[in-house]
Amino acid sequence: IKSILCLYIVDANLTDVLCDSDSELGSVDTLERGSTDTLANGCRVDTDAAKRLAKRLFYLEGFKRCDVARHLGKNNEFSQLVASEYLSFFDFTGLSLDRALRNFLKAFPLMGETQERERVLVHFSKRFCHCNPEALTSEDGAHTLTCALMLLNTDLHGHNIGKKMSCQQFISNLDGLNDGKDFPKELLKVLYNSIKNEKLEWAIEEEELRKSLSELVEDHCEVGGKRVVRVTDGSNPFIAIPLLLNAVTYKHGILTRKSHADMDGKRTPRGRRGWKKFYAVLKGMILYLQKDEYKPDKDLSEVDLKNAVRVHHALATRACDYSKRQNVLKLKTSDWRVFLLQAPSEEEMMSWIFRINLVTALFSAPAFPAAIGSMKKFCRPLLPSSTTRLNQEEQLKSHENKLKQISLELEEHKRSPPDLTPKSKESEEYRIKEHYLTYEKCRYETYISLLQAKFRAGSDDLDKIEASMFSGEAKESYLRKTQSSPSISQGQGVNGRAGHKHAPEHNS
Repeated sequence: IKSILCLYIVDANLTDVLCDSDSELGSVDTLERGSTDTLANGCRVDTDAAKRLAKRLFYLEGFKRCDVARHLGKNNEFSQLVASEYLSFFDFTGLSLDRALRNFLKAFPLMGETQERERVLVHFSKRFCHCNPEALTSEDGAHTLTCALMLLNTDLHGHNIGKKMSCQQFISNLDGLNDGKDFPKELLKVLYNSIKNEKLEWAIEEEELRKSLSELVEDHCEVGGKRVVRVTDGSNPFIAIPLLLNAVTYKHGILTRKSHADMDGKRTPRGRRGWKKFYAVLKGMILYLQKDEYKPDKDLSEVDLKNAVRVHHALATRACDYSKRQNVLKLKTSDWRVFLLQAPSEEEMMSWIFRINLVTALFSAPAFPAAIGSMKKFCRPLLPSSTTRLNQEEQLKSHENKLKQISLELEEHKRSPPDLTPKSKESEEYRIKEHYLTYEKCRYETYISLLQAKFRAGSDDLDKIEASMFSGEAKESYLRKTQSSPSISQGQGVNGRAGHKHAPEHNS
């Protein structure tokens, strides 16, 4: 769970803190001579100035609430001192973690870049443990739980798509993350019910909220002469919500959907596997499955939103191992859900495969670094749903580097098979990881192939790129790539069990 907050952290300069705004210049004051506190870059920092700034931030003397997080989340020693001093104004003694977090978030909105918010939560976790030395967990464990509560709040109360997280899923997601051990189940149940019954909120004036949201509009890029805009919802601290009116529509048409596997590859219950016809719209990095015909100016219903599928880090392939219907493509999402989608014709099927994969290759943000822990059990890294900040050349380079990394991991993995019986737990873990690496290798090969084809076409016109892809040898090469993904019966099942262990499907 913590890995969703982990991004590459770039060292900030002291002047980032001193010069963010005119009001901040007056609040920090000049660094006093003779201070023995030093920054990592050799500059000296004034502890007294940090205390003064922290006090002014806490009492909002010359600052607004939306200014606070920006001062606490910088990646330099001065900001760390300010954050530590700021947290000293809070007394969490005797409070549960969720109640302490609620009190903390009511002081200011937790805004800014993901890594900045994560740094602020680190300081909160340290202060909570300082006030509660008899707590059931360490600072690192408290930080893990804090991040988990923020994500749970987003899942249960945000405008996210799909089924809400259950208490059992919440508990399972935290297995082994308490310094290599499990958190007490009763504690996790209490925390889950607390967030479910009362969402996390923070106080902010309406004028400040409007201003803050307008400042968070980001990721402007031109595609086919249209603008893609992404905004971070102030009530949803981790997940970026696309603005539906501004998102680019890349394709729309009839698709008939069948749910094959739920999150983590767990086989969809038989009663929910039936085929249903939708009017599909690929808008931004979301595939909307609507009951009614697509109309650009029509608002989406709650049912349409519930059926929508995020395609970031997804892979669409031809469902070669499914023979009951023709022109069926398989869509595997970042959380390893699997959908079968039937198009009216082979041409339409190939067009959907191409456009879903190209949009995903262009706009999926680079994967988070893998979580580091003491558990031997293999866990797939979490994949960000946000839009990449890289330009297209940098995006291609990122995919190429990731492919090299995965290819090396796969080679190394195959060189070290477990010397155990085929049915042992270690052997199953080995097979699960090999399947994951093989799938990821195929996914990045597809992304790279499509971006290279786009560059060769020298155009942002999807029709032209598609035409160049599906002519002669290029079509055959692409077909081979889209058919090389592991079959729908090989996905990882619940609790790490291989998907092929589920009972075969008999209905059509």
